[in-house]
Amino acid sequence: MAANRLEEKREQALASLEGFEVLMRDGHFDYGNGFHGRVYLNPHQLFRQPSTIWRLAQDLLDVLPTEVIDGTEIVAGPAMGGALLAHTMAGLIDGRRPLTHPPCSFAPFTPVQKGGEKAFELRGFYGRLMNGRRVLLADDVRNTGKTFQQCAELVRNAGGIVLATVEIFDRLEAFVGPGVPNYSLVDYRAPENYPASTCPMCTAGQPITVF
Repeated sequence: MAANRLEEKREQALASLEGFEVLMRDGHFDYGNGFHGRVYLNPHQLFRQPSTIWRLAQDLLDVLPTEVIDGTEIVAGPAMGGALLAHTMAGLIDGRRPLTHPPCSFAPFTPVQKGGEKAFELRGFYGRLMNGRRVLLADDVRNTGKTFQQCAELVRNAGGIVLATVEIFDRLEAFVGPGVPNYSLVDYRAPENYPASTCPMCTAGQPITVF
């Protein structure tokens, strides 16, 4: 895709996220991974209308290199937002391939609590399908990068090969990752994340934003 057209698509996507009140600013959000911040991508609003996620998934495929699309055998994502995006992308990838091409599969990562923090697991049914397969990891937003890192470890432990990660919205604050290329539809440098134990909004008594 030409650079100008890609940039235009990114700008349109950002405007859509704000227009649908998916991109929430100036709140006090608990990301469930030990960090708090002021900006949140609301997956409940994003996935309320299936046509919205379908359009954004189409746009995401446009920013992915051809070799990633052609090489992907499984699209996997963490429930709920990442799993819904991954499921949609897996179907759309098949729509761009010849009918003779083996179908793309989908796998979700299930959230669990470990040590008081949210983590993920890969159910055995899906894990058995990972061995030797090339996997694209998808999520609605990348914050610290810890979710992608955890999910990649689960894929590799199951014998899968992580090709790349992809998300609708990248906060540009990730400090860890699975060591593969990352692609996003919208980049937005949000205000700093804070460890929950030193969060200045908590110190100031600002309640956690709920919706």
